[in-house]
Parts: sequence; C-alpha cells; structure tokens
Amino acid sequence: MNIASVDNAALLTTIDRVATAFSRLRGIKEGLVTDSAASGIQFDEWDWEVGVGLYGFLRRAISANDQKALQELVAWYSAQIERGLPPRQINSTAPMLPLAILVEHVDRPDFRALVEDWAEWLVKELPKTEEGGFQHVVKERLNDGELWDDTLFMACLFLARAGVLCKRNDWIDEAVYQFVIHTRYLSDPVSGLWYHGWTFNGRHNFANAFWARGNAWITVAIPELFDLVPTLGEKDRRFLSNVLVSQVRSLKAYQRPDGMFTTLLDDPSSPLETSATAGIAYGILRAIDAGILDESDKVHAERALKAVLAQIDEEGVVHGVSDGTPMGHDLDFYRRIPNLPTPYGQALTMLLLTEVLIGSGRRQ
Repeated sequence: MNIASVDNAALLTTIDRVATAFSRLRGIKEGLVTDSAASGIQFDEWDWEVGVGLYGFLRRAISANDQKALQELVAWYSAQIERGLPPRQINSTAPMLPLAILVEHVDRPDFRALVEDWAEWLVKELPKTEEGGFQHVVKERLNDGELWDDTLFMACLFLARAGVLCKRNDWIDEAVYQFVIHTRYLSDPVSGLWYHGWTFNGRHNFANAFWARGNAWITVAIPELFDLVPTLGEKDRRFLSNVLVSQVRSLKAYQRPDGMFTTLLDDPSSPLETSATAGIAYGILRAIDAGILDESDKVHAERALKAVLAQIDEEGVVHGVSDGTPMGHDLDFYRRIPNLPTPYGQALTMLLLTEVLIGSGRRQ
C-alpha cells in the first residue's frame, strides 16, 4: 500500500469509526456499550489502558479540530477527578500525558495544577531503582528494583511535556535521564531490540523477551519525545536517534511479508499482534518526519498500514490486540496472552491512521 495513494476520505471515515469504538469500550473484557443513548467516553477506570487510549483520541481530535471530542475528554477527566483518583504509580500516570496536552486547549486551572503536582510526585516520591531509574510500580505490585520498557511511554513522556508546560527544565532533564538509563539496561547491544524488563535484584532481563508491543512503546516514545520537547538538546537527540535507528534496523528484518509483527519479535510462531504493528509503523513515520530515519523506511510503515486496516471491523474495533502483559519469566507466558478489544489497540491505530492522513503531505 502506497501512502501517497491512500483515499483520504475513506481513511477519515475509518479513523472516526475507530475513535467511536474507543468511546464505546466499557472496560477491558467488557466490549462495546450497546446502549444507543450512551454518550461520551465510557471506559471507567483511570489506568494505563485508557491513558494510551485517551492520547490517541486526543491527537485525533486536535488534528481534526473536533471540539466535541475535546469536550468529551474534559467531561471524562472532570468526572474521574471529582470521584477521586487512584493511588499514583507508573500505570496510573499514563492518563496524565493527554491531560498535559489538553490543558493547552481548554481553560482549566485545576487540570494544570494536577499536572504540576503529579510531575513533582514522579520526581520526588516515586520509588527509584539503583542509579535513579523509575521503578515500574503498578497497582498490583511494587516491582522492587525493576525497569520496564513501558515506563518511557506511560510516565516519562508526561514528565517531559509537563516540564515544557510548566517551564521546568529539571523535569525535562529527568525524563531524558530515564530514557538513558532504560536504554542502558533494556536495549540489547547486539540487535538493538528492547527487552521487556530488567531487575537489579538478580541483575537479569527476566525471560529475555523481545516483546513486540514493548518495542513499539520505544519506537513511538523516542520521536514523540522530540515532538513534545522542541528544545531537546542536540546531544540527547543524537543519542536517542541512534538508539532508534539500531532498533528499527532489526524491526525491519523481523517484519512479516504481510506487514505484521509477532508477539515475540524473533519467534515467527508466536501470535500476530496488531497494536505493536500499528505502534511500530506510527513510530517509523514519526521518525522519518523527525529526520531520524530515511525516507526509504516508509515502505515498512506502508506494509504495516495495510495489515492494520485489515484488522478493523465494521464497528471500528481493532482485532488481534493482546491483553495487558505483565512481566513474563518465560517466553511461553507471552505466547499465551489472549487477544481482546482494548483502548490502547484503538489508540495506536488512531495514531497511525491520523499520521498517515495529516503527514502524507509532509513526506511527499
């Protein structure tokens, strides 16, 4: 599929369908709301799944100047805050990234105050590993001494953008440091691919899994950081650009002829995974825009785009998306994760399709 030849009207219809399906998702494993009277964003839990979903929904709303969607986001955040937010940890930080961007489009001082307070908490109170890494604390467990590749998307992009919003260079510096320390322990120097996790308690990478969606978080997070922090220093850009180039070199080798990626990148017998495929393709296109990757890499995003479009049903639900994946201690753990409709699957697909729609002109 050649991006330049994509039917923009048809693509816009598909994006709107995917966005509507995101709004209708009641929760993980609950499917779509069937009540035709239901309006607004239905997902009723403040955690990472919806945080990623809100980011994709917001990016699509901004690109389309969809004021109704922006107000739906305001209503969702207002209701969650009024009810009371859950304890702070890495995954519950994910909804803060779209909030930090939303406050630039709506007049809500209370939203901005929450952004500032949460960013300060991340820096001063979140448990840290050796060498000052953000410990991947989640609602289920502390994960003592553990670094996960998810953290960069779920928490560090927010901290970086909050630093821009609040003119706190120390927050930006901390976010960049987290990219550096996570690279040190999670990026394989041989292949450039990323392991899911690292523990200082035993000093190993658990199952040594090159988990596809975990790698997608990195392919997305690096060019997204460049966009969210326009003043990022040349030294940091140079380092992270080379990290991404190394990763994508191997990702291209592991992409299937049909455009998909498998749950374990280096195991072609593991299940196909749509959210990773969408995220990697989006990251590649964003990296081309940022001057990190060569224009010739677009062919891999085009292959993935065709594969992702084939996974979207008539209601806009994205299929072939694996459930939330905690740290696996053996590779079979990743092979057994079931598929189901998810906010993050919808979001990564929205990000890809929206980038194709608005970004094709920049790349011609």
